[in-house]
Amino acid sequence: GSFLKDAHPDLKADFILANPPFNQKEWGVDILQEDARWKYGTPPNGNANFAWMQHMLYHLSLKGVMATVLSNGSLSSNTSGEGDIRKNLVEADLVECIVALPKQLFYNTGIPACIWFLRREKNSHSKDVLFIDASEMGFMKDRVHRDLVPEDIDKIKDTYHNWQKGENYEDIKGYCKSATLEAIQKHAYVLTPGRYVGIPDEEDDGIPFETKMAELTTTLKQQMDKEAVLNQEIEKQLSSIGFTL
Repeated sequence: GSFLKDAHPDLKADFILANPPFNQKEWGVDILQEDARWKYGTPPNGNANFAWMQHMLYHLSLKGVMATVLSNGSLSSNTSGEGDIRKNLVEADLVECIVALPKQLFYNTGIPACIWFLRREKNSHSKDVLFIDASEMGFMKDRVHRDLVPEDIDKIKDTYHNWQKGENYEDIKGYCKSATLEAIQKHAYVLTPGRYVGIPDEEDDGIPFETKMAELTTTLKQQMDKEAVLNQEIEKQLSSIGFTL
């Protein structure tokens, strides 16, 4: 195929959308060691994630944008130089957005996945990266498969486009964060969205703490009283058959 033997070396695409094999092993680095596509680092033979990504980048035009689905390991792995490749991609200002997807979306694998958006010219968001954590979205379609509803997809899409345009966007704790290069550097170029968006705040139900504690202690006292009655009944029943505690 065109991966091992690039059949279209001069092709430059404005848009690339792909879902390559996850964590492909022994993909042929031995015969592609000096390949021109590995501008940001030679991918390890044990995992082709960044080989596929750089193959796409090599064929991306000067004004092009691409999106690719990869396993979550691509966001944090430091194995065999993968961390350096990720660092080089960030420092080259190619990474535009990372979306963490829910588990169990795919029928052929349970591996958690993410979407990488890369763009040659980021314009107004140079050096910033948008992180979206959609890992809790969707519903269980059956016992082992999750699906996203149209409202989930619209929310992700609108967040991305609003951030791009600089209109009606704001960071939402637990969901999205526009992170600076400095913030990413502090996280050692790990791009897992959860590191940046944080944990959502619990909604305040308006009940004062003192009231909650009074209700909880009352409930606890009732449960302890019931426990005492049950313990007495257990002792009584055991005694009736010749056993004591």
